[in-house]
Amino acid sequence: MKEENKKDAVAETSVPAQEAPPVEAAEGPAAPAEEGAAIDPAAQEPAEGHAAQGEEKGFLADNVRSLSPMQLVLKRFFRSKLSLIGLATIVALFLFCWLGPLFSPYGEETIDYDANGRLNVTVTEIKIPLTDENGDYVYDEDGNQVTVSVWRVQKSEMLVDTLANPSAEHWFGTDKNGYDVLTRIMYGGRVSLTLSLIVVLLETVFGVILGGLAGYFGKWVDSLIMRIVDIFNCIPTLPLLLIIGSVLEGAGVDPNDRIYFMMVFLTLFGWTGIARIVRGQILSLREQEFMVSATARGLSTARKIFRHLVPNVMPQLIVSMTLGLGSVILMEASLSYLGMGVPLTKASWGGMINDVKDPTVLQNYLNLWVPPGICIVLAVLGFNFIGDGLRDAFDPKAKR
Repeated sequence: MKEENKKDAVAETSVPAQEAPPVEAAEGPAAPAEEGAAIDPAAQEPAEGHAAQGEEKGFLADNVRSLSPMQLVLKRFFRSKLSLIGLATIVALFLFCWLGPLFSPYGEETIDYDANGRLNVTVTEIKIPLTDENGDYVYDEDGNQVTVSVWRVQKSEMLVDTLANPSAEHWFGTDKNGYDVLTRIMYGGRVSLTLSLIVVLLETVFGVILGGLAGYFGKWVDSLIMRIVDIFNCIPTLPLLLIIGSVLEGAGVDPNDRIYFMMVFLTLFGWTGIARIVRGQILSLREQEFMVSATARGLSTARKIFRHLVPNVMPQLIVSMTLGLGSVILMEASLSYLGMGVPLTKASWGGMINDVKDPTVLQNYLNLWVPPGICIVLAVLGFNFIGDGLRDAFDPKAKR
């Protein structure tokens, strides 16, 4: 027993084994594995997987670019061939109308007094009573006096080069007043295009204000504004404008001021379509979450309408404005043709067609009315193509 206790005491008092010091990682590249040592493939798979994922993310980041909503709209718009044709047509017309007169030797009201030796020929019929041998007048079986027609031709030198055919000096000829037709087309395009742009902008302003108020407040405000819209839609616009033109002429209004009255009346009868579009869109947007948030932040009514609601209606407004430009150009041409346009000394496309009322001139001088008519057709088609392209581009259901 004593020997066993001594052994236990010796075991308890034995020196404990020293702990191995920690092994520090050696600086520099890791030592290569010993020859013949096996490499665990499972240890390398995670590292290779992370490296492949990093390379794939870098590749996608370098080759994939996100597009903003406006960039998507422009991409869809320029993808359409008709949109590009319409845009090129309108740009060409604007350049033709605004830059063309700079290269023309004639002005809008310049009369060409150099007729290049052209003569005015006047033919007059003279009827001479027929007499017999005794000097008595001869009558036919019905008792009518018999006459003989003699034609007298008078020639005189032209003082103004009127109704000239196309030539090197006048590419499209001259009209009955001696004005250069090509130059008048350029200045007439300025009037027609500028008037249409101003009228459409004014229509949009009035339509956005009244349509926004009707859609946001609803109730009696909506009912009142929409009944006003219904009343204006029931008015026959063209006959009323003709009556107004006659009243202005009878009141002695300066012909140079008629174009401003035309702008006012076209705006007055054209804002209703914009108001309906804005009102319908705002009715569906005013209950959205962003409007609830705007109300909770205490924003004013004007800020909520024009800062948050109207910008969401801009795609529809842009399409409507673009399509409306063609309609305004046609209306201006019609009013100018019917006499309620710019005065004679000023040019417009509709007014130039209005100047050609003589059937003989219509048949024999196509250069006077065909070019302005072609310009009207090109302008209307160009704006319609642009409007159709914008409508498809803003459509969220369109293909990317």
